[in-house]
Amino acid sequence: MRYGFWLPIFGGWLRNVEDEQMPPTFDYAKRVIQSAEQWGYDTTLIAELYLNDIKGMKADGLEAWSTAAALASVTEKIEIMAAVRPTFHNPAVTAKMASNIDHISNGRFTLNVVSAWWEEEAKQYGAEFTAHDERYERTEEFLDVVKGMWSEESFSYDGKYYQIKDAKLAPKPVQKPNPVLYAGGESPRGKSMISNYCNAYVMHGGSVEEINEKINDMKDRRKASGKDPFSSFGMAAYVICRDTEEEAQAELDRITNVKDAEGYAGMKDFTSKSKLEQKLTLYDYSVSNRGLRPNLIGTPEQIAEKIIAYENAGLDLLLLQMSPQLEEMERFSKDVMPLVEKMRVTN
Repeated sequence: MRYGFWLPIFGGWLRNVEDEQMPPTFDYAKRVIQSAEQWGYDTTLIAELYLNDIKGMKADGLEAWSTAAALASVTEKIEIMAAVRPTFHNPAVTAKMASNIDHISNGRFTLNVVSAWWEEEAKQYGAEFTAHDERYERTEEFLDVVKGMWSEESFSYDGKYYQIKDAKLAPKPVQKPNPVLYAGGESPRGKSMISNYCNAYVMHGGSVEEINEKINDMKDRRKASGKDPFSSFGMAAYVICRDTEEEAQAELDRITNVKDAEGYAGMKDFTSKSKLEQKLTLYDYSVSNRGLRPNLIGTPEQIAEKIIAYENAGLDLLLLQMSPQLEEMERFSKDVMPLVEKMRVTN
């Protein structure tokens, strides 16, 4: 199992807790990622939203790509995965930016391709927001251009959304043939795009059985596409690690005390525009990215056993959220990671 984490750029992950003691500042993000390298984490995912989806649209939040470039220069080992939403980007410029950050990081930069879901954000930032399947059509053209720019000495493209003529990109990315393209999606259209265009599949939180079913489905789709197997299957999960079950349950009760909060402003767009496979409840949405569904909640032993179960189901990357991030990531690295290794050897 590789251990990743969502970079805390929104001030936390809990819609029912106002102050999580993790400010959305570059200084805090740098402390987290540099500490994570020392604690054995492999990857960080930097979400791309221009409005704060967790604490409310008026709350502070960091921009993903400038943050990724800055962090690439102050880290040495960790993979830096930045989300990219085609409707907000020019693909040729994106290819150039990604190649540049890949060089800054010496081959540690990857992309999480997101076809967008928040219509209100698009309106505020002047982006075109189209129907669900059309957004994936745009994403396919976007990736055609990005990959072409990365691989060809001179690249031209004449599509519905993008036109490029004799474009040159140098230097090419450090990673060959290209930086890893992660993506997540639950609709048939989204899964088709991912199977044909991306290298790795990431999921919102789900039970072991749900994740195993999704992995097997995507393996079949990938095989049918004639592509090489996916390089990774990842899942978002929120962790509550405590010395006793009672302490963990008390924390869960505290953070899911659903109330009227600014962070719920985007829920309607998220549930109506994304074509999710499972109905999303207020309880699920109180924590970002359906992070409670994996139930990584309890003692270190209970959490380690569940991680082994996910490994056996085919998962190889956890994208973790915790609160407060710095302190809880250290606890997880010291109390849970070694137990997983021990259980793996024992089993």
